[in-house]
Amino acid sequence: MNEKEIIEFLADGEHERWARWQRYLHSVCVENKDGSLTIPKEKVDRWTRQMNMPYSELTEKEKNSDRELAIMLLNSLKEFIKNCDENDERE
Repeated sequence: MNEKEIIEFLADGEHERWARWQRYLHSVCVENKDGSLTIPKEKVDRWTRQMNMPYSELTEKEKNSDRELAIMLLNSLKEFIKNCDENDERE
């Protein structure tokens, strides 16, 4: 695997993460008449607190959410490494 292929693999995963977040965000927002979205105040308050807090100070529930994303990334990396190893064996 070359650097460009690695970047594409990582960018694809980042897009999937972002798209998952956007689907969730849109699902909790209120759609306005003009098509724009308004984030409910309780979500703004919670997310503001979370983004200004180090991981170590999050609640276990909040940490578990981050852990789930880390596990997804780890599984993707394992699959990527496996594919690299299989490609190396073929060459």
